[in-house]
Amino acid sequence: MGFEPTITRVKVWAAPQLSYIPHYKGVSFHVLIVFNSTAARMRVAANEKAEAEKILQIKRAEGEAESKYLSGLGIARQRQAIVDGLRDSVLGFSVNVPGTSAKDVMDMVLLTQYFDTMKEIGASSKSSAVFLPHGPGAVRDVASQIRDGLLQASVDH
Repeated sequence: MGFEPTITRVKVWAAPQLSYIPHYKGVSFHVLIVFNSTAARMRVAANEKAEAEKILQIKRAEGEAESKYLSGLGIARQRQAIVDGLRDSVLGFSVNVPGTSAKDVMDMVLLTQYFDTMKEIGASSKSSAVFLPHGPGAVRDVASQIRDGLLQASVDH
């Protein structure tokens, strides 16, 4: 945008003599300079604000990712502790009760967990649950399905 200054003879009210004030399309150059300077500062401020918002979003995302990572690490440690406890229980039970195998102990643990789960579901008045067949044969089938799923997963990896 090129400025084409024109010189206009205007009367300045503070002084009786005539003064020459440069202007562009009826606007004083002083006003244009201030306006352009203000507009430039507003553009810089808008860019700085956008950059600050971008940094905040990045930091929020990094914090959320770190939180999820630590949560996953905690869950993995919890599961490892459960597995360690089950292993110790199976070994201890097998040693103390002659004639039992690790499979017998795991079937008993799964059955105990199944009954605990059913008790928890029944204890809550606002629970919405899907009931599976829960006869003795069905529990054995569920246990074998869980075991087969775990074995299949270990073979795949």
